Amino acid sequence: MAKQNAVKVGKVTFSNDGPLAYIVGPCVIETARSYEAEAVKLKEVFAALKTPFVLKASFDKANRTSHSAFRGIGMQAALDFLKELKNRLGLPLLVDVHEPSQAASVAGAADILQVPAFMCRQTDLLYACADTGRAVNVKKGQFLSPWEAENIVRKLENRGAAGIMLTERGSSFGYGNLVVDMRSLEIMKDFGYPVIFDCTHSVQRPGGLGNATGGDRRFILPLAKAAASQRIAGLFFEAHPNPAKALSDGPNSLRLAAVKPAVAALNRVDRLATEIAGVGSN
Repeated sequence: MAKQNAVKVGKVTFSNDGPLAYIVGPCVIETARSYEAEAVKLKEVFAALKTPFVLKASFDKANRTSHSAFRGIGMQAALDFLKELKNRLGLPLLVDVHEPSQAASVAGAADILQVPAFMCRQTDLLYACADTGRAVNVKKGQFLSPWEAENIVRKLENRGAAGIMLTERGSSFGYGNLVVDMRSLEIMKDFGYPVIFDCTHSVQRPGGLGNATGGDRRFILPLAKAAASQRIAGLFFEAHPNPAKALSDGPNSLRLAAVKPAVAALNRVDRLATEIAGVGSN
């Protein structure tokens, strides 16, 4: 096992050797008002649980199944709003980046730049994110084996990235389905950086609704508990007040009201995993 390099953003530390930290937010900013209400609620929940978390934001969903699907409120409008909200709430922020030209602007608001799964091998995008001096979280593509993710790490290291994180989000399993190979979490930990498990995108059914992506929400917590038992750095999930009416990824979003009991349960799994760490590892 390689030496583990923790990533710290504000008061939140992501480390495979430490307690779970979380990355949570709605799939996309639907409106500034709705996003702010969700962010405030999430802050209350995680404060009550005394659990560290990073707020997640997306201003554009560039890979929607249909050309007519809602994509977001746009980069500049979102970044102006997010800068003010982040400072007011005192929360660290993660924001998706889709093109190299967006990286510097996004870094003005975000503490962590996130590279979407479909873009994980785009060298210019990885370099542009690393060049900002912000931490970079890369979603491992559905088409990529866990050992191939080491090439992502080496690209970011080569560019001097300030912090590197890898996120598992399921692998393609035939048409319109994903499966999670839990071995990938252990394999990617060997690269020496924090590993995150995205428990909501992992239950997607890509294109499952014909002109939109479906999902199996009932599997979110079982998979999250399995991942938490492996002593990873963090969990990523998307939440929405009413997933049935969400403008993106509703079928695989956790209900906002379910976040508190879910995180409380996952924290218990994480504490138990820490207590029994090393048992049977040989």
